[in-house]
Amino acid sequence: LATVKPRQEVELGDVVGEATAPVSAPVHASVRGRVGRATMATLPNGRHVPAIAIDAAGEQPLEGDALFEDVYGGDYPLDGLGHYMPQAIRQAAQAAGLVGLGGAAFPTHIKLSPRDETPIDTLLINGCECEPYLTADGQLMHVAPQPIVAGALLAQLATGARRVIVAIEGNKPRAIHAIEEAVRATSIEVCVLKPTYPQGGEKQLIDSVLDREIPAGKLPLDAGVVVMNVGTAAALARAVLHGRPLTHRIVTVSGGGIRRPSNLLVPIGASYRQLVEHCGGLRDNAVRIVAGGPMMGFTLGTLDTPVTKGTSGITVLSEWEVRRAKETPCVRCGRCVEVCPMHLVPTKLGLAARAGNAELARRHHVSACVECGCCAYVCP
Repeated sequence: LATVKPRQEVELGDVVGEATAPVSAPVHASVRGRVGRATMATLPNGRHVPAIAIDAAGEQPLEGDALFEDVYGGDYPLDGLGHYMPQAIRQAAQAAGLVGLGGAAFPTHIKLSPRDETPIDTLLINGCECEPYLTADGQLMHVAPQPIVAGALLAQLATGARRVIVAIEGNKPRAIHAIEEAVRATSIEVCVLKPTYPQGGEKQLIDSVLDREIPAGKLPLDAGVVVMNVGTAAALARAVLHGRPLTHRIVTVSGGGIRRPSNLLVPIGASYRQLVEHCGGLRDNAVRIVAGGPMMGFTLGTLDTPVTKGTSGITVLSEWEVRRAKETPCVRCGRCVEVCPMHLVPTKLGLAARAGNAELARRHHVSACVECGCCAYVCP
């Protein structure tokens, strides 16, 4: 629900949208400026949603290094946090508009609310990139480990978890070193995992780190686990310790079709077009622009799409990377069955989909599919 009117002046961090639904979060102005007319925005998945346009002022209160320092710098103590009450931590997360920054965008204050019937024993801080090409989480761990660790300790207080583990893939040595140094004086563990897609998925991560299987239809909470992205942990520390809302996030702009691949700290609501232009624009061989990564992302029809809280990256694929091939009938090679992280039989799901047989698809557990794209990737 919009809380501002057209032509109203807003400052960085002002609330511009209230959360009125149970599973939702407020939205804050990510720039100083003037509110424009109410409009609609098209998200990468094709949804049309109400949007609040803000015409950015010529001078912003924070830019460049000062902006980065405000978001991830400053004092993030790792001791003396015990006086923060769980409910106060959850309230701060809710007021700051925190959601999961790994892509799912589930409201953080709800995830931090444990169930009486299922106590939380483990908090997993997810430092595994969700997709190939994306490096935002690895960059954040390297340059700002302190707020991540402070946020993990606050999340531990909120959930009552006895154990906190930061999971990082082994191909991120700088991130591993930075986090290991930051947790040295704490009880937080660091688990280095083999780089395997889709390691960043909640169920796959829990299986890799804790050897626990989450049954289809169940959530990590049902197994006594809470999974939190490193970016969300840093934003939680900022919300609780500095009283600042979620207004910016790190976004990867990558792929063979972009002139200058970069990790950018961007205001939520900025257009994809602005990010691409900042990175030097498209190369001549660019053929596909994807919101997110190449495996699970949505192909964009326009760059006039806003960055949301769940935007982890933009992948610009070159002609070589797309490598179009003619589709032929299934040869029953079984490669898709071997790579499916959910132990499904994708060939049967494909046959059910082609036949339009929803009941058959359900019998083969289509609801357990996480749409990781592994089956399509290996199909010959």
